Amino acid sequence: MSLLSGVPMRRRACHLGVFLMVLLCLSAGLAYAQAPTDTGSRTGPISGYMEMHLNKPVDDPVAPPVLDFHRFVLLFSHSFTPRLRFVGELELEHAIVEGLEDAGELELEQAYLDVLMSPALNFRAGMMLVPVGIINERHEPPTFHGVERPFVDTVVVPTTWFDVGAGVHGTIRGRLRYRIFAMAPLDAAAFTAEEGFRDAAQHGSEAKVRNVAWTGRAEYVGLRGLQVGASFWTGKSAVTLPRLDTGTALVEADVRFTRRRFEGRAQYAHGFVDGAAALNDAVGRLTGISPNVARQIRGFYLEGAYRLLPRRIPHDAAVFLRYENFDTQYRMDAGDVAIPAFDRDAWVFGGTYWLDPDVVLKLDYSHVRSPSVVVPAPRSFNVGIGWWF
Repeated sequence: MSLLSGVPMRRRACHLGVFLMVLLCLSAGLAYAQAPTDTGSRTGPISGYMEMHLNKPVDDPVAPPVLDFHRFVLLFSHSFTPRLRFVGELELEHAIVEGLEDAGELELEQAYLDVLMSPALNFRAGMMLVPVGIINERHEPPTFHGVERPFVDTVVVPTTWFDVGAGVHGTIRGRLRYRIFAMAPLDAAAFTAEEGFRDAAQHGSEAKVRNVAWTGRAEYVGLRGLQVGASFWTGKSAVTLPRLDTGTALVEADVRFTRRRFEGRAQYAHGFVDGAAALNDAVGRLTGISPNVARQIRGFYLEGAYRLLPRRIPHDAAVFLRYENFDTQYRMDAGDVAIPAFDRDAWVFGGTYWLDPDVVLKLDYSHVRSPSVVVPAPRSFNVGIGWWF
């Protein structure tokens, strides 16, 4: 019989959180005990990434181009011992913070402790990136094609997705990488019809944790030029609407393939909202407007790229083409009606030029379409420059 079998679910979540923190403390103590005593504390160099974008709407001839220093990110690290380290990441978006998201944001995206026990088993706790999808954990500009991040990794997988939590990670026999974390849940009251889960993360800001959420990812890297991954998120999400029992789940699968000068990647993500009708009714009563949240959202994309320059040249260039299909109202509960404008697909194509492996110049053309006869299909020409160090 489980020791928690007679404990209410909310208290189980609390007990689980205490257990994880105690486990981290014990493992940290063990790491100190096993670490060499002649190695001092070391602070690593500052690193980071930055990107600047120019976006010009094509379908609106009077709309001016928008030039935006989109992100300025600094990363810090410190090793207390060879087995105990700290990693932090601070991000400034849109150059100036004025209290509203469109006028800039200052975010603590990472601030965690790693207890490194062995390649196969390590412990982590703090502010962490959620291990779902290709882009969320590796979103530095030189690592992906296109000026903006894929639409699927914006409205289905809400990149950049981070929150507080604790768990384990490691690599088994050098071929299978895994992460399993208990984290603060999403807030279902922030779900929307147009952007799905995008604004629902609590981001460790006095996060309400009636029940912990679970997330994990596994990646197989045992074959040269091939990476296959799968990830999940699941948890109760009625953190600000306690009378509801809204459950949220997200499953994702992806593959990356490289052969000679060709690169390909594909990703599929599917989200589920249990009790969407009750959620819409409750939010509608509070605000006067139903959010019209779907019970299922989903998206996928296929991307191919070809590198143009010989490998002996220190810089490189590539052309790419990406097709995306994403629907934030894929399946609706009875009584709720899907809005055609939110069933979208997109073609994005362009070029990428690496002045250095860590400095990239990008340009692309993006065309988003939907079945709606009322909302026009947005098209844009985009130019960007990004770097990391």
